[in-house]
Amino acid sequence: MSLSSRELSKVLQIVTAESSLSNNLDAIALAFHKDINRSEHFKVGMVLMTLLQNRDLLEQPAERIAALYLLFEMYRSESFTVNPFAPFFHSLLTTEESTIADNLSAEVYFISLITSPSARDIYKMSPRQIVRTAQECKTRPDTRHLKSVGGNKVSGHVASGISVILPDIEEEAQGNTGEVIDNLVSGSDPPSLSSLEPAIMRPTPPLHRDLDEELIWVNPNSAEYTFEWEPLVVQTTTVELEIRKLITKALKGALPQPQQNFIREEIAKNPRLIYHIGLTPGKFPALVENNCKIALEVLLHLSQSNQLTEYFTVLVNMELSVHSMEVMNELLGRVVLPPEYIHLYITKCILHCEECKDRLVQHRFVRLVCVFLSSLIRHNTVDVKDMFVEVQAFCINFSRIKEAAGLFRLLKQVDTECG
Repeated sequence: MSLSSRELSKVLQIVTAESSLSNNLDAIALAFHKDINRSEHFKVGMVLMTLLQNRDLLEQPAERIAALYLLFEMYRSESFTVNPFAPFFHSLLTTEESTIADNLSAEVYFISLITSPSARDIYKMSPRQIVRTAQECKTRPDTRHLKSVGGNKVSGHVASGISVILPDIEEEAQGNTGEVIDNLVSGSDPPSLSSLEPAIMRPTPPLHRDLDEELIWVNPNSAEYTFEWEPLVVQTTTVELEIRKLITKALKGALPQPQQNFIREEIAKNPRLIYHIGLTPGKFPALVENNCKIALEVLLHLSQSNQLTEYFTVLVNMELSVHSMEVMNELLGRVVLPPEYIHLYITKCILHCEECKDRLVQHRFVRLVCVFLSSLIRHNTVDVKDMFVEVQAFCINFSRIKEAAGLFRLLKQVDTECG
C-alpha cells in the first residue's frame, strides 16, 4: 500500500513548489483534488506524515504548513474526531510543549486555526502568509480542544513498534532529497511502512479432543413448515431493475422526458433506490452531462447522506459545462452547502475561464459564469464579501464582455448597500 513514483511527484509538486506555496489554501486544495483520487487519500496521508516526522525531508516551514493542510483537507468533510491522522496532530501539540522552534510554533498556530469553527478566513491565505502571521503572533494559541481529540487513538501497531527511518542529524549533509524521499515512501515495500517491533510469542494451540459427554446437534425433522408468498418483493425488484436499466442508458445519452419523469418520481417515492441502481460517484459526471435533471434529483435526495460530499467533490472537479453549472445553480438554491465548497467551485469556474485557450469558447464560458455568479448574488446564496476581490479581478480581466461588466456593476451595488 504505497504511492507510485508518478503519484509521489504530483504530491511533492503541490507541497514544495514555490508557485504552490504562494497560492491560497483553496487553490492548493483544488490542485490536489484534481490530481489525486479519493481512493489514494490514505496512502498520500501516510507519505505526508512520514515527511513531517522527519524534518530533514521537509525543512521549510511553508512546506510543512502545506503538508499539514492536505492531511486536514482530505478528511475535512468529516468530523475531525474520525480523521485517521488526528493522533498525529495531537503528537505535534505534545512535542511543542517541550520544544521551542519558530517553525513548530507556526505548525501549532496553523492547527489551532484550521480546526476552529471560525477557520473560513485562513483558506484565503497562502502557507507563506500563515508562517509570517504565526511569527508575528504574540499570544499562544488555545489548543485545549485538540488535546482531548485523538490523544488516546494511537493504534496498537504504532504503539508496539518504532520507525525504521532515522533523521539525518548532520547539518551539512548533502544529497538529492527528492530521490531519498522516493526511495523511502514509494515502491512495492517502502521502508516508511516498516517498523521495528518486539517479537511476540505465539504458541500453537493444542488440538481439541472429542469428549463422550459433548453435546451432539440434532436437526429436528418432525416440524411442518408452510411458505407464504410476498408479492411486493417481485414488484420492488421489478422497479429497481427497470430504473437500473434506465440509469445505464442515461449515462450514455439523453432519455425521453417520460422516462426521466419516471426515474424522478420513483426516487422521490423511495430515496433508498439511489443506493441500488448502480450509480456511483465515478459515473456521476456522465449523468450530469446527459440528464442533468436526474442528477439534480439524486443530489437532492442525498442531501442528508454522508455520500453527498463524494458526489459534490466529483461535481466540483468535473470539466466545466453548461449542464454542470445548471445542476450546481439549482442545488445551491435548494440545499445549504458549506461556504468553502461554494468558494472552491467559484474559484474553479474563474480558473477555467482564465486558462481556456480558444477565445470563442472562453467568451462563452465567461458569459455563463457571469450569469451564474449574478444569480448567486441576487438570491443571497453567497456572501459577496467572501469572494469580492476574486470576482472583481475576474470582471476587470474580461471587462470587454457585456455580462462581465454587468456583474461588476452588481458587485459595486451590493458592496455599496452593505456599507
